[in-house]
Amino acid sequence: MPLTGYIGGRILCMHGGLSPHLNNLDQLRNLPRLIDLPNPSYGNRSFLRVKGWQANTRVASYTFGQDAVVDVCQKLDLGLIARAHQVVQDGYEFFANQRLVTTFSAPHNCGQFDNAGGTMTVSEEMNAHSRLEPYYSLIN
Repeated sequence: MPLTGYIGGRILCMHGGLSPHLNNLDQLRNLPRLIDLPNPSYGNRSFLRVKGWQANTRVASYTFGQDAVVDVCQKLDLGLIARAHQVVQDGYEFFANQRLVTTFSAPHNCGQFDNAGGTMTVSEEMNAHSRLEPYYSLIN
């Protein structure tokens, strides 16, 4: 799986989230392919009440606040950061004044959550649209 995707020069897509060590997109472009993650910071979670950067309790990543999202978007000239990795109740959830979206496509994750599944599409005009996906039980 790729570490990141870059859509139309405006949307950065990644599985986990941001790192305080990310200063430019060339850092991502220049990562060797087919390796273990060089820095566990590339797989992280965001939390609504964090300001700036804090070490995650899992020690392998960082949490980040709205200010960090806005700073990264400005520094990298991004319109949106799209991420996954974290269960969100409605299938997708915007954060930081809609500069970051978490999309989680697995409804009823592991049978332990009552979450919806979500998807995001991007139009040719670079408009991102998130939506809920219907849930179909594969077990009778």
